[in-house]
Formats: sequence, C-alpha cells, structure tokens
Amino acid sequence: MFDWLSVHRADFAAVLILLLVVAFVASIYKGVHYSILRKNDEVFGDPERTKGGWYWAVTGVSTILLLWFFFSWGMARAYFPNAANEMCQIAKIEEAISPIKARLPIGSRYYKSTILVVRNAQQLETLEENIPSAVFSASELRQIDTALAQTNSLINILSDPSKQSEDTRQALAQITADIEAIGERLDQGYDGLEVSEEGRNQPRWGVTDTEIPLIPMTARGMMFDEVSVQAKDITTAFLKLRNLPDDAKTTIASTKAILADLKDAAKDSSGWTEADVAERGRFIKALDRIFKRLDDGIIFPSEALAGVNSSIETLYDKIDDAQGSLGIVDALFFPGHGVVKSKTLCIEQGSSRWLPKPFDVVAKFGKLANPDLENGGGYKGTTLLWWKWLPIADVVDFIIPDMLVDALPGSYGTHGDDGSFMPTYKDKVLAFAQGDVYLGSIPMLDGHIWDSLFRVIVAMAFGICLGVPLGIYMGVSRFFKSFFDPMIELYRPVPPLAWAPLILTIFGIQDDGKIFLLFMVAFAIMVISARTGASGTQLSKIRASHSLGASNQQILRNVILPNALPEILTGIRIAIGVCWGTLVAAEMLAGTTGIGFIENVARTVSDYELIWVTILVMGLLGLMFDLIMRKVISITIPWRGKG
Repeated sequence: MFDWLSVHRADFAAVLILLLVVAFVASIYKGVHYSILRKNDEVFGDPERTKGGWYWAVTGVSTILLLWFFFSWGMARAYFPNAANEMCQIAKIEEAISPIKARLPIGSRYYKSTILVVRNAQQLETLEENIPSAVFSASELRQIDTALAQTNSLINILSDPSKQSEDTRQALAQITADIEAIGERLDQGYDGLEVSEEGRNQPRWGVTDTEIPLIPMTARGMMFDEVSVQAKDITTAFLKLRNLPDDAKTTIASTKAILADLKDAAKDSSGWTEADVAERGRFIKALDRIFKRLDDGIIFPSEALAGVNSSIETLYDKIDDAQGSLGIVDALFFPGHGVVKSKTLCIEQGSSRWLPKPFDVVAKFGKLANPDLENGGGYKGTTLLWWKWLPIADVVDFIIPDMLVDALPGSYGTHGDDGSFMPTYKDKVLAFAQGDVYLGSIPMLDGHIWDSLFRVIVAMAFGICLGVPLGIYMGVSRFFKSFFDPMIELYRPVPPLAWAPLILTIFGIQDDGKIFLLFMVAFAIMVISARTGASGTQLSKIRASHSLGASNQQILRNVILPNALPEILTGIRIAIGVCWGTLVAAEMLAGTTGIGFIENVARTVSDYELIWVTILVMGLLGLMFDLIMRKVISITIPWRGKG
C-alpha cells in the first residue's frame, strides 16, 4: 500500500495543491469579511483582539505550502510529469555541444583562441622583460631570445587566416553544415516518432534514486534525444580538429629543440650556485609552459570560427522553437536553472536541488518512521519513534547514584578464607542502585525523537527545580543575589556550544553530558526569569501583606510567587527553545542517536530530503512544546493582560 502511495505521490500532490489554492482564497475572503464586521467592536492593543483568526493561520500555512510546492518543482511534477524528462533530453544537447561552446563567444564572451593569444602574449612579454641574464651564459641567452621570438611568431602564424590550411577550412565548414543540419532536423518536428518500451516502463519522476528518467518518455523527447546523439558526434569531430599550418609545424619543431637544449643545460650545476640553478630551472620551466599551451594547435583565426559560432546561435533558436509549450512550462513552473545532464544522470538545478518536494519529504519520513528495522525502517539501526520494554532496574540505575550507597553505614562484603562470598546489606543495596536486581519491565518510548525529547525534558526539569527557587531568593535576598549573581552572570553570556567540547570531554558522548549541557542553558534562563519576576513585585502589595499580618513565607508563597509566575512561564518557553537548538548542535558534535545526529549524517552525504525531514521534525516538536506552554500559561495565569 505504501509503495503504491509513493509511486502516485505526484497525483496526490496535484489534488493537495488544488485544495491549498481553494483554502488560500477562501481564508482570505473569510478573514477580510470578519475584519470588516468586527472593525467597530475592537480596540487596537487589546489582547483579546489577537484571539481566534484561524482563517489567517490557514492563509499562512497554505501560502507556505504553495511556495514550497512551486520552488521545489512539486507543482511542475504534479501537473507536467513528463516535462522534466523532455528537459533532460534538451540538457543532453547542451552537454553534447558544451565543449564547442566553451571555445566560442556564445559560451564565454570571447573565443578561447582570443583568450589564449592575449594571455600568452602578455606572459611572454613579462618573461622577456624579466630574463635573469646573470644566471645564463651568452649562448643560452641567444637561445632564449630565439625561443621567445619563435613562440611569439607561432602566435602570429596560428592567428593568421591566410596561413590556415585548406583541410582545416573544409573541416570547419563541414562542422558548420552539420550543426545547421541538426537544426533543420528540429524544424521537422517529432511526428511519427514512437517512444521505446524501455522509455515507457521507466519509474516516474522522483520515485526512485534516479532523479529524472534518462530515456525519452515522449515523442518530443525522442526528437531531442536523437539530435543530442548527432551533436555528440559533431563535437567529437570538432575537438579532434587542429590548426597546424606547415609554418607552425616548422616553428614548433625548432622551438622544441631549443627548449630541450636549454633543459639539458639547466641540469648542469657546475659553475652555478644552488640559487642560480633554481632560478635557471624556474625561468626555462615558465617559458616551456607557455610554449606547450600553443603547440597543440587549438588556436584558430577568429574569423575561422565565426561560422561555427553563428550556427550554434541558430541551433539554440531552433531548440527554443522546438520546445513549444515546454518553453512556457519551463519559464513558469521550473524556477532556477532547469535540468542539467551530468554524466549518466539528469539532475534538477536551482531551488529544487536543495528544496525537496513536500511529498518526497513525506515519503522519506514514512521510511524513517517505519519501526521494522530489518526491512529498512528507522535510521542507523534505531527507530525514529517507537516503544520498547524498559527494565525498571535501568531507571533505578539512572536515578540513584552509587555515592548514596557509599554513604550508608557499614562496609561491603569480602570473600572468606574458603573463597566464599557472603554479601552484606550494603552489597544488596548497591546491586539495587546499579540496576543488577530484576524488577520487571515497563513499556517506554524509544527512538531518535524520544532520545532528543528525553534529554530536553530531564534537563528542563533540573533547570526549573533548581533555577526557579534560586531566582526567587535572589529576587528577595541581598545575600543570595550578591553571592550567586557573579557566578550566574559569568557563565550565562557564554554561548552553549562553547561549553560543549569541554562538557563532552568530561562526560563523554553519553546522555549525561548532553543533559548537563542543556541543564546549564535552562538553569541560567530560569534563574534570570524567576529573579526578574520576584524583584518586580509591587512594593505596595508587599506592604499591604505585612500590614495584614502575613508571614515571610506567606508573602513569598501568595504574593511574590504569583507575581513572578508570568516571568517564570515565559522563561520556560524561552528555555525550551534554546535547549532544543542547543541539543541538536550537541548531538551533531557527538552522538549516535537523536535528531541532530540524523541531520549531521545527512549533511555529510548531502541527503537534502533527510535534512528537511529533520528540520520539519524539530520545528513540529518545538511547536508542540510551545503550544503546551501556551495552554499551561492560559490555565495558570489567566489574569495576565487583563489587569
């Protein structure tokens, strides 16, 4: 069933997109309608004015999802499922002729021949001006002058159209004619072409690891594929073409001989210092490097390639014409750089490269959420979120530290003279504390998500239990504020990740290190929140309580704590968000489970779908925490904003 849903994910996306458009339009209409009706009943700044408005939430969610579908090419795949395959065939043509384009202005503004001529001429001029005469003999200097002059003359020979051989002219004319011929083939259209059975049986776009089907799936795609094969043959012939007139061959042979003599002479170190030998070798190597960029015959007269450049431009115009409606679809529904052919694959470019389609992310999440590890579910041998039987002894081992047992009176047992061992009561308590006593098992959540949630929940519990009382007393006591304030303010501004390497080094990569790091984050936030709330209590309320005979404990419990509660609850909301972000970073630094661990592995292998799954999971869990805190706040301090 899940496989069928995965194969037809584009069909479901098409239906969902239509529903999102309807929801977007309807929610805007309803929102505007309600705003007009309630315009005279609401006062700007009233907190009650912000309640409700679910229709604007629908507008926001539908807008985000529609933009996601558009920029991820999910909309294009839903309504134009064969468009990417046809664009793949066009990308094959682009790949085939790109080596030709690289030598023409249409591909890089200048002829490659022009770039080579200008660059090498400038380097020859610089080399000639900086000849280290002191490290060469007179005869060697004459050879260098000759090599420089001949290399310069080689540039002139290769650039002179009058010296170009007739065979080269005819070969370039044939290449121009062949390019024009494939352009005429595009003019003929694709009537009569039939898709091969292999092409028809390919998996749908995006269903398998192959991003876009490579074999043509439509008649138009067949036409472009046929042209790409012909273009590849033309490119092969062009790349084999060389411009080597007889004068150039003579000059090349002579210059090679001179450079060979200079290289042999440079190896002779007699009479030269080590620095001189190094300088001689450097100069000759630089001269030889320039010469080798010229002796392969890829420099052509500029007018010789004008016909090829013009035919390529015409071919692109014909490709645009042959696309027909595909060109409109490409412009409207494929934001970015379109489809690119890379070796044996056609891949998406632009925003769709790093922004997977929504239903692809859902499919990836479904695979991760599958608890059947043996059949590919979960991730790295751990489920995403499931349950297991947890021994109660493991919980006891986690809660009770061994040092409490060490503090008990008495001593641990020792073995007797006959080698027997009789445990004392302290040995039995230690076995209990270490989880060595079977106490049964209970069902418990398990998986990457639960591991992350567990770390945050435990750290927040410690942070609240220790941070709130300390913050309250810092708000009412001069001693507590003066004693603890420097300590808190010393470590609070330090980014949590700055502590991570130290804490993970001390505690290791197990849960206790991550929990302690999160506790440090939550503790500071809770202390500041509670202190701010306690110190912000109105003095008139406190004096009134004293005048009515209230004790310090009663004032603390009934006046100061309720006054600090809004700040405390707000601090919890902030602490959860900061802890969640810190946890993911800590799991990325060191961890074998958790959402951050999954994202870190996905990042190293550039699995964008998995990265987005982890981002959405983290966002949804963060939203869940925040919604819970909103509900808690509405229940515990319903008076907030109404005083």
